[in-house]
Amino acid sequence: MQIRPLIAAASLTTLMLCAACATDPETKNAGTTAQATPPPPAAADSTPPPLPGPAVLTPVVGRVLAAPIPVPATDGKIHLAYELVLTNTTPQDVTLTGVDVRAGDRTLLSLPGERLTYWTRLAGNPVPTTTLGPAQTGYVWLDVAVDPDETVPAELSHTVAISVTDPSPPLIPASLTENIAPVTVQTRQPISIAPPLKGPNWLDGDSCCDMSAHRTALNPIDGEIWAAERFAIDYVQLGPDGRLFAGDETQLDSYPYVGSDVVAVGEGPVVSVVDGLPEQVPGTAPTDLPLEEYGGNHVVQDLGGGNYAFYAHLQTGSVQVQPGDHLSTGQVLGALGNSGNSDAPHLHFHVMSTPDPLRSNGLPFVFTDFRLDSRSTGDLDALLEGKPAELEPGFAPRDESGTSPLVYDVMTYAES
Repeated sequence: MQIRPLIAAASLTTLMLCAACATDPETKNAGTTAQATPPPPAAADSTPPPLPGPAVLTPVVGRVLAAPIPVPATDGKIHLAYELVLTNTTPQDVTLTGVDVRAGDRTLLSLPGERLTYWTRLAGNPVPTTTLGPAQTGYVWLDVAVDPDETVPAELSHTVAISVTDPSPPLIPASLTENIAPVTVQTRQPISIAPPLKGPNWLDGDSCCDMSAHRTALNPIDGEIWAAERFAIDYVQLGPDGRLFAGDETQLDSYPYVGSDVVAVGEGPVVSVVDGLPEQVPGTAPTDLPLEEYGGNHVVQDLGGGNYAFYAHLQTGSVQVQPGDHLSTGQVLGALGNSGNSDAPHLHFHVMSTPDPLRSNGLPFVFTDFRLDSRSTGDLDALLEGKPAELEPGFAPRDESGTSPLVYDVMTYAES
């Protein structure tokens, strides 16, 4: 059993599609949706500058999927989370032996050998690898963490070290280093919002910035790759004993947090709604769902500034809003459930660049205020088997303001 991303896969690190498309803003229905026409993916503020020096042959070419947006997180660092797309242009295997992220002459992140393997996948393949076959494309998920007293870089570049099986010097030696994929860091600020839930012990079970199912979810839609779930959170609530449920794991009433109020994170109109889809059986992976039902019962809200909130897997019949309703911060819009592609009750929440949960870019966000109670060690399989959560020993609870939760954070959100 696992907390499933919007579209399931064999493991937490599988490349996958994400959510149901947004409904027509004039309708509220059970299971019928219509895509909005969103703008293109979020782009950097300006055209990336060319790399210095003479032209050189680069057997592996690369680009950044979407220019990063700096976001402060609960570890006290500022994170730039983004994806490096690499394509082998040769007819032979190429092995990636290292990737460095640089800002001028400063190395911000270095991923050699086994560390690089952990963060790299081929397109459509969940198995970690640093080998790109002939004409294959791979993705490297990057998390550049900057200390708060350091200047966030305006420009980033990438040094990629490779080796080939059949060198042809001087053009392609057995090993070489390429400088590719310069990118301008975006200057937009993460939207500041209130949490979508209230009360204690909410566990961020699946979000940035590790190799979670959300971070690795990539959507090939309309000829583009979209990373809608880059910063998405799956919320479950720990009981006083640290467990998610008591009794039969297949029964929804075994999970005390089912039916918890889901509230608007900010001011703004409702763009689309789906309600009336059935609850799934906990512990069982749903099958044969049409794509438009993967998000289950859900609400999309326009927060302004090109930010759209997505509240998914809501309880059947609980949605209290309609397209066009203007929501205020903290207003109840539905209840936590287990609809759509979900095998454990939870709230899926993310902020995106368009009103379409499928064809959008995931955007970072920060919460105005919350209490960081603890942090789980990350053994969600044990938790979902009925065992108590394992928490970091000696963790000192603290109040947070203007930061983004990281995966495995355990938090209390104000009741008022």
